[in-house]
Amino acid sequence: MSLFIRQKLAFTGFLGILLILAGCSSGNQGELADLSDPYEGQNRAVFAFNMAVDDYALEPVARGYRAALPASAQQAVSNYVDWASLPKTAINSGLQGRLENASLATFRFAINALTFGTADLLEGEEKPYREDMGQTLAVYDVPEGNYVVLPFIGATTMRGFAGYIGDFMLNPLSAIQGTEAGTVRTASIPVAAVSYRAAYFDQFNDAKYNSLDPYSRLKSVYYQQRSGQLEDNGIANQDEDEFDSFFTN
Repeated sequence: MSLFIRQKLAFTGFLGILLILAGCSSGNQGELADLSDPYEGQNRAVFAFNMAVDDYALEPVARGYRAALPASAQQAVSNYVDWASLPKTAINSGLQGRLENASLATFRFAINALTFGTADLLEGEEKPYREDMGQTLAVYDVPEGNYVVLPFIGATTMRGFAGYIGDFMLNPLSAIQGTEAGTVRTASIPVAAVSYRAAYFDQFNDAKYNSLDPYSRLKSVYYQQRSGQLEDNGIANQDEDEFDSFFTN
């Protein structure tokens, strides 16, 4: 399937989700909390699938990654993942009117492109707050919608799902195929998943193995972290102890 067709389908899905969200009742917070997970049965089934993927793929790969790679190499991978997400931050910051943050993200991406992001050439300098399309939609008062668990992606909401599609459509790296930029975009997804799982290995395993109901616990963690990202206008994004959904966002 060509990139144009994929992006057209993504755009159609994006509009469809926005229309659904536009029809959601704003309600009070208590009502929204009670009604936020009407698809719990399906969500738990997808969650079980994601847990199986973690059991047989992500957890063992992350364990080997932690054991085989020195801390410096793991930091280089983490730097790369952060660098590859900067175009998304720059675009969404611009859409939110946060021009200084957009400029910081663009400048950092351009400079660290010299090392493909593996080394931070601007270490010690001010960093941009991470932004995504889900946050942009929230700025424009798009309703959050219901809680959903997606295969491989994990916990999100209908607004967050629309945000994933919007970020894909707007990311300039996704529009470049057969080049180094296209390779960067393709490689960043599995690399980010492994890096994230390794970085929060103990925290995630605690939720996975030591909770009476891992599904409910991770749903609660998702809402707490996402609420912090939205209410603090990016401050929570910089928390080094942040641990939210099943796979990286």
